Amino acid sequence: MRVGHELIRVPLDPSGHATGAYQDFMTGFVVDNGHLWGRPVGVTVGPDGSLLATDDGSNSIWRISYTGKPEDGR
Repeated sequence: MRVGHELIRVPLDPSGHATGAYQDFMTGFVVDNGHLWGRPVGVTVGPDGSLLATDDGSNSIWRISYTGKPEDGR
């Protein structure tokens, strides 16, 4: 099993501290027989609020944007 070929989300408690848990967020970089097609290495937030992830395995920049409603209904 390979480690580090995914992006995870770390939930925060109401005071803004990490809960100690994590959730898979962006996966699928390891394919059959352990072959790789990408490796996310850096993450930042774009000016429009989208998440940008660099991938040095495929020389790509992934743009992830949210198109639904925020959970708090705003």
